[in-house]
Order: sequence, then structure tokens, then C-alpha cells
Amino acid sequence: MKSCPFALTSVHRSIGSLGIGLAAVLLAAPPAFASSHREAPSIAGSPRVDGTDFYMFNSYESGRGNFVTIIANYLPLQDPYGGPNYFKLDGNALYEIHIDNNGDAKEDLTFQFQIKNLLKAIALPIGNQMVPIPLTQAGPVSSPNAAALNVNEKFTLNLVRGDRRTGVVSAVTNAANGSATFDKPVDNIGTKTIPDYAGYAAQHIYNVNIPGCGMGRVFVGQRQEAFAVNLGVIFDLVNAPLGVITDPALINAAAANSIQDKNITTLAIEVPKACLTQGSEPVIGGWTSASVRQSQLVNPNPPSGYDTSKRYGGAWVQVSRLAMPLVNEVVIGLPDKDKFNASVPSMDGQFATYVTNPTLPALLEIALAIPNTAPTNLPRLDLVTTFLTGITGVNKPANVVASEMLRLNTTIPAVPFAQQNRLGLVGNILAGGNDNAGYPNGRRPKDDVVDISLVAVMGGLCVANGAANTLGFGPACNPGAVPLGMTSLNLHDAVDQAVVTLLPGFPYLNTPNPGAGGPAPRSTSKSR
Repeated sequence: MKSCPFALTSVHRSIGSLGIGLAAVLLAAPPAFASSHREAPSIAGSPRVDGTDFYMFNSYESGRGNFVTIIANYLPLQDPYGGPNYFKLDGNALYEIHIDNNGDAKEDLTFQFQIKNLLKAIALPIGNQMVPIPLTQAGPVSSPNAAALNVNEKFTLNLVRGDRRTGVVSAVTNAANGSATFDKPVDNIGTKTIPDYAGYAAQHIYNVNIPGCGMGRVFVGQRQEAFAVNLGVIFDLVNAPLGVITDPALINAAAANSIQDKNITTLAIEVPKACLTQGSEPVIGGWTSASVRQSQLVNPNPPSGYDTSKRYGGAWVQVSRLAMPLVNEVVIGLPDKDKFNASVPSMDGQFATYVTNPTLPALLEIALAIPNTAPTNLPRLDLVTTFLTGITGVNKPANVVASEMLRLNTTIPAVPFAQQNRLGLVGNILAGGNDNAGYPNGRRPKDDVVDISLVAVMGGLCVANGAANTLGFGPACNPGAVPLGMTSLNLHDAVDQAVVTLLPGFPYLNTPNPGAGGPAPRSTSKSR
């Protein structure tokens, strides 16, 4: 096996040096199952502010090597045919992408997206009356702000430096005309309404001026669900034979059970690396959150002439949080799921037990009816090291505070799509390859986070570490602590992330499924 620059024992020392020990560490490896889709009781009732997936990677589109792409997906499991209202984001919510560029578990940069849904109330002459139509569209649509659209969806984007609520705010503007308001494409209603959705959506990819950073790109709009997972089978106590999920030849045996027939809504921004980093520290941490106003007043039976619209007020209250995939579904215990969604990385010590003593391996023992398969190297410092502080020589900040966020080394070159190892860093360790640019060093759309996390949580990293502590995960992380042995390296959910259709460039996620008329063509990713 090719040597790898993973000197991890210093990570264990750094946790102790913070004076917080394991009590300040959140979350073991984000194990397998659906990636933050309806992951907590409260957020399941508010899908428009439910984050589904978060990606952050060095841009691998040709000619974009000096940029980082960040993608936050919201509003899970959209059926393409979901008319007549489809899936508009919440105009009374605040969607944010946070960047920590000095390792202290606090945001230093925040990109704030706010949605504006403008109802035009298109009316048609019916007899001697003009009567508002009940649909989103009154005819074909081919361009932003089309006359036939009954609702014009728009958004603004601000950059906040410092604390997300008290820092310095500046507007991100359209490089073409200086406007601070951008158009969002309507969802893919169908091919009769929007014959060329890929071309239509591409008109909503904007070159933007980011204050103090230079030029980047932004896109907000519907995309095809890119996350591959054997969803129903996994949550039905892994309703698949062990022989299937441990046989590499059956990696795509359950492709039909994945969720690529669904859509999601994407907030994507591409930012110069120099804007995101601070000083000589190349590692950034990122996460996304959604917040709503503290109060809402609704009068369902107003007197005649009374304004029936909802009224919102008070401070912003965070209701959704997402960084590394799969965390809130299967690591955080049910009593604390809503608390996690409302929390911030600097307070992650309150979830320590879920990290150091993860329940997922024991649940898999129950699900697979195979006792004594859970790794025995408790507390799981291998998982703490890999997922909560970053890996020395790869994505660990020099002065890290242990906390749950996605960490990316901006100096590790992007790998072209065709050469990317779908198992990210884990696959690179096993293959002795040259792809250090994948999950958990950031996350790319091709990275199979389900399979990577299954391997990690069931001890695959300890098998690779060996008795000689070759990779530096600590002497307790060795093959003797892994009852599954070499089998742990072959675990998968029978759905291959690498075969999901993606775009070669920004915004990388594929054209959404249409509500009617067959599959949509691929986008050309042109910027305006």
C-alpha cells in the first residue's frame, strides 16, 4: 500500500490540549443511511427549510482550479409532478452557508440567501370578469421573468464577515448589471411548459461580484436528487442479505431503489479560494443552516376586509443544520435530534456520548442478526479523528476545536471527475492512489458517502491501520478490534453513487426530472 500522510495521533493530543477531552467532541463517523432527509421530528413538518445534503470541494470543472464550490440542498424528496404549487423555497426564511477559516468552530464568513416569491396574479377574461388563474404558469416559459409565469421567484445574496448576526454585511451583485437581486428558475413543470429546461436553467447561472473576493458564480434552483441510497431497504432494518451488501460485484444491485426519481432545491456558490482562507491556514470548515422568525401570527377567520396573510417577527431562530452527511439521522439519539438542528458547532460538546460510543454498529448487529460485529476500540478515537478534527496532513486546521463540520484543504488539487475514487479518502487508502480530494476531505457529488461511512463505522479504517498503526489512527484501532475483519472494507448499500448522472461543471448537479414529458437533457452550465 502506498504511504499516506495521515499522522493522526497528534489529533488525539490536540483534543486533550483544548481542556475539553472527549466531552467537547461530537459525532462519530457519519454512518450510512439517508442523508439528512426529514432527519428530525420537528423539521419533518417544515420541508422548505430542511437541509438534505451539503457539498464543499475544490472545483474540478476545467479552468476553475482556483475556486471552491459549495452546494447546500434543501426541500427533500420532491416528486417532479408536484403541481400546481411545486416546490418554492420559503420567502420568510434565512438560508445560510457558513465558513470557519481558522478552526475555532465559529463562522468567519456567512453567505445569506433570502427568497422573494412575487405573485403576479395573472387573470383571464371570463365573461365580463377578470379572474386570477390557479396555476403557476399561463403558457410556455423559456426565459427568466417570463410573462407566462404567475410567480416570479427571486433571491438576494449577502456576505457577512464575522458573527452571522452582528458582522459586517455586504451584497453580492450580478457582474453583468450590478443588480443585487437574482432570478430563480421555476421548477421543471414539464416539457410542454419548458421545452428546454437545461437551457432555461442555464440562464440563471450568474457571474457575481463578491465583495472583497473578486468574481464567483451563483445558482439557486431545482436539481435532480444526486444522493444515491437504498433508502427503503436501509430503514427497514437493512432488509437485504449480508451476502449482497458485502459483495463488491453487487454494488449496484438495488439501483432501482435509490431516489434519483426525486428532485431537490440547490443553493450553489463558487468562490475564489483566496476569499475563503485566512492567512497561512489552507483548511476551511463549512456547514449550512436555515432559520425562521421567532414568531408567526395567523388569523384563519379574519373579519371582512382583514389582511389574511401571515405575520412574522422577532429574531431569527435556527431550525436546520447540516454539514457532514447522515449525522442527525443515525448518530444523534432521537431525544436530541431537534436540539442538534438548533445548535452551532462551538456547542457540540453536549452530544459527546453519541460520538465516542456510537449506537449504529450495535443497531447493525440487530438488523443483520449477526451478533458481535461491532468494533471494540471504544472510545472510537479513529472516528473522532477522521470526522471531527480533520486528519493531520490532509484537512486538520492548525488550531482546531473539535466540532462537527465539513472540512476541506483548499491546497489539495481537484481530481478530474473520471479519475475520482468514489470512496474518497477511504478508497485512496485502500487503493494507494492519488485522490486525496474526496470525502471526508470536503465532499464531492461523486463521493459515495454511504459506503464510505459504513466502512468507517464498522472498523474498516482500523483494518487498514493494521497492528503496526501504519496510518496513525492509534494502537487501539487495529484489525483485532474489528470482528468483521476484511469484510468491513467491502460494505455497501447496493447502490453505486458513481453511476449517478452529474454535470461536468457548475452547478454540477443534474437537470431536474420533469413533471411530465420524459427526462430532461443535460445542462450546458453557462454563466450570465
